[in-house]
Amino acid sequence: MAPDRQRLTTDGGGSPTGSTGAAGHAEPSQGVREALAVTRRGCDELLVESEWVAKLARSEADGRPLRIKLGLDPTAPDLHLGHTVVLNKMRQLQDLGHTVIFLIGDFTAMIGDPSGRNATRPPLTREQIEQNAKTYFEQAALVLDRDKTEIRYNSEWSDPLGARGMIQLAAKYTVARMLERDDFTKRFRSGVPISVHELLYPLMQGYDSVALKSDIELGGTDQKFNLLVGRELQREYGQEPQCILTMPLLEGLDGVEKMSKSKGNYVGITEAPAEMFGKLMSISDELMWKYFELLSFRPMSEIAALRTECGAGRNPRDAKVMLGQEIVARFHSRAAAEQALADFEARFRQGALPEDMPEVSLSGAPLGVAQLLKQAGLVSSTSDAMRNLEQGGVRIDGQRIEDKGLKLAAGSYVVQVGKRRFARVTLA
Repeated sequence: MAPDRQRLTTDGGGSPTGSTGAAGHAEPSQGVREALAVTRRGCDELLVESEWVAKLARSEADGRPLRIKLGLDPTAPDLHLGHTVVLNKMRQLQDLGHTVIFLIGDFTAMIGDPSGRNATRPPLTREQIEQNAKTYFEQAALVLDRDKTEIRYNSEWSDPLGARGMIQLAAKYTVARMLERDDFTKRFRSGVPISVHELLYPLMQGYDSVALKSDIELGGTDQKFNLLVGRELQREYGQEPQCILTMPLLEGLDGVEKMSKSKGNYVGITEAPAEMFGKLMSISDELMWKYFELLSFRPMSEIAALRTECGAGRNPRDAKVMLGQEIVARFHSRAAAEQALADFEARFRQGALPEDMPEVSLSGAPLGVAQLLKQAGLVSSTSDAMRNLEQGGVRIDGQRIEDKGLKLAAGSYVVQVGKRRFARVTLA
């Protein structure tokens, strides 16, 4: 059978259609339509939408909650806001009454997910995995309803599978189909090594869906192939195939690269309130709206109205403050969010921003912070810029900047070097 991505077609409105689902059935109820709207908010793809509508309708009719699966490998000890994009969606579906399964991939982490990589990734040791897994759910529970979340580890069924079971599982998928995955195809054509254990990763992730009998699995856009393997394996094992919901990858503070601790463009969900708020205030005005869509719990109608107001002249900073306070309050408290705002504003007052601050227009976004300082005339050279960064003498929108590799996206910034050099920089 051909993979789902080849079997799916698109209707005139751009929505995926599949072989099963609600086609020809009565119109969905109001509850199903509302649940579908919640599901689709901010998502990249919902496959297959008609099947999901049918599952929602069946759940409404018989009162059986659907099983919502999210698997995360504990490859790092801390979560950041990029991870919460899918966690937020899980919480939204959880609030609709469905069963959320937070799957910690302690077995698959030992293989190492090759998604998006052009080289073999060294697998983690059992000790590293156990250490990282300790904090994973504690942090995820800052988003999910702890009492209504089913926590599972895929070693539960993967370890007992054994050599015989692994061979039987591998017999259900071909090498040709595995090499349809983009990163495998590129590496194979380029002569870059692909270890055999990497080919097992999508199979093991797909087998998780069989073991959990999931109705829908969530993941980032880079996980689409693995999620499709889960659909196919469920068919092979005689189960109804899961639907797939992929969420966009959230850009980091630089507005360019995917949020990542290794790139230094992240907002950790356990960071101090003031640090978290300051980082969110540093994002560009344009990126702010994507953060609203993927991170805020405000109704989309409210966000749309706010964006219209900003387009009509309201200061985008007002909206950014609302976003920053919402996020800080979620992971800390409302009082902490209010204090973070007060601290942020105090930093501006201490600087006594000059009324005659020069305004500078620059192009070339994303632009490195050292180049921005030089081109704005705030330093004499890039080496001077680096020295000021090292000494903690550079502030952007009131936040001290120490990352010499920071790149700024298009937007408007108040830039300060030392105590007396200021500029309002508009970067395009």
